[in-house]
Amino acid sequence: MEVIDKNYWEKRWENNETGWDAGTITTPLKQYFDQLKDKNIKILIPGCGNAHEAEYLFNEGFKHTYIIDLVPQALESFSKRVPNFPKENLICGDFFNHQNQYDLIVEQTFFCALDPILREAYINKMHALLNPTGNLIGLLFNIPLNTAHPPFGGNKEEYQKQFAPFFHFKHFETCYNSIKPRENNELFIVFEKR
Repeated sequence: MEVIDKNYWEKRWENNETGWDAGTITTPLKQYFDQLKDKNIKILIPGCGNAHEAEYLFNEGFKHTYIIDLVPQALESFSKRVPNFPKENLICGDFFNHQNQYDLIVEQTFFCALDPILREAYINKMHALLNPTGNLIGLLFNIPLNTAHPPFGGNKEEYQKQFAPFFHFKHFETCYNSIKPRENNELFIVFEKR
């Protein structure tokens, strides 16, 4: 398996190999965000890529939205597209070294992009970054996709075992409103920090 590091992702950006990018916010996340009442919550989107979710949230008045990506091209591209987004909310760096506290963390094609050996570290880090009643929300793939390169798959049973020690499952079901290419292949999650 190829090493999945900063160089790997930079090459993907340079070669315009961004197949994970839906081109806009996806329906499940948009509908979830639309029912949020408190626009003062602090939100993180890790492995943000083109960060269509952050653009949507920011335009809807969620001014405490932060994005982090390992690859500078992702943040530069986003900054050009959304020039009013606060520069201090753009974080170029390694998610696993990030320090802060959030009310909500959004999972959108980040978990599946990481080498599966990092899943335990991912879960621990998510737990550490969330406030006491914070939530990890978003989408996880529910099919075995690839084993040699991203996106890496998984299933509900294995996710339950991995996440259960750290989170209460408020919602953990097959996503009913996935975008067409991901139909029946996603789980929508709302996990509250234990």
